[in-house]
Amino acid sequence: MTSALGRRIGTARGVFSAPLIWCRNLSSASRPLPTADKCATAAPQILLVDEADAPPKIEMAQFILQRRVLVYDGVCHLCHSGVKRIIKADKDRKIRFCCVQSKAAEPYMEVCGVERKDVLRRFLFVESPGSYHQGSSAALRVLSHLPLPISALSSLMFVPTPLRDAVYDLVAKRRYDWFGKDDDCLVLKEVELLERFVDGEELLERIRSKQL
Repeated sequence: MTSALGRRIGTARGVFSAPLIWCRNLSSASRPLPTADKCATAAPQILLVDEADAPPKIEMAQFILQRRVLVYDGVCHLCHSGVKRIIKADKDRKIRFCCVQSKAAEPYMEVCGVERKDVLRRFLFVESPGSYHQGSSAALRVLSHLPLPISALSSLMFVPTPLRDAVYDLVAKRRYDWFGKDDDCLVLKEVELLERFVDGEELLERIRSKQL
């Protein structure tokens, strides 16, 4: 159900150390210095590419990460509902997803210098080589990749970030009380969605293990 690229990520799991974002068309010399919304660079262990741009031969000691991946709290009912709405609206299938509870989420967090607790507080959108967003900025960047009229909502980016994130944090802190949570990733109950998940194979294995 998932691609060969997803399988390669799963096979290489657990061998990364310091991250590097790789982009075929842009040299490191021409990249701007990292800011608060930029991922750090270091030893060549993690590669971030579009699936179609993946080089033909990649050492197994490296991760191949996909662009436009939303890493979110998979047990949260509010978060899962939002993911389903994105999938329905995303006719061009631009956005991929990953539950933060999955092992496959670890290299995405590593390359952006965040921990699981950070993503549970504010979900993570790894948009492109060298760029990631969290919280309200992540939500608006995701919307910008969807068709009109939904993408027009990304114009709310002009609202100051502290104000946007204050509203985001208020809801995030109370999301379990208001909307509920599950014991495991909710997408396990809707396997037809797993083709859009970079951790799809890992989640399928979890389903199989429960059936044994």
